[in-house]
Amino acid sequence: MTPDKTDPARRRLPTGWRRLAARAPILLFRAGLGPLLGRFVLLHHVGRVTGNDRRVVLEVVAYEAPYRCWTVASGFGPRSDWYRNLQAQPKTVVQFGNRHHAVTAHFLTPEEGADIMAHYGRRHPRTARRLCAYLGLPADGTESALREAGRAIPFVRLEADAHPPHELRRP
Repeated sequence: MTPDKTDPARRRLPTGWRRLAARAPILLFRAGLGPLLGRFVLLHHVGRVTGNDRRVVLEVVAYEAPYRCWTVASGFGPRSDWYRNLQAQPKTVVQFGNRHHAVTAHFLTPEEGADIMAHYGRRHPRTARRLCAYLGLPADGTESALREAGRAIPFVRLEADAHPPHELRRP
């Protein structure tokens, strides 16, 4: 299958004022206002080329509280810097609310992504339709369209480490 403009790997990343707007939630987390953002996490990651600390705010599409496990999606496909950085260094830290958690990234299969997106669409139908339309994916909100979108979007499960090393407890 040849990638086309609807392929997440081919979509253009935001630039200019759109990039600034997309990065604004980082300032809210840094100001201690993370709990106001609800179902979002601040992901700390290390640049795979530079080794510099990086941050990105991501929507949590699935949260398993008893296991301290967050599932996030790379809407811009596998070429997103945070996604590629996690592939190079899967052990990292997330901030959920005002608490930091040492986590390990696990990259999900397209079928697991289909299940997650279908479940997300049932819980948040309007948001799922808007997200699919924004990403150039089928946006009619049907189960089959959501599953197709879930196969196209890379998902990552961030699982809390049982006993994090001392240096990872706080970034």
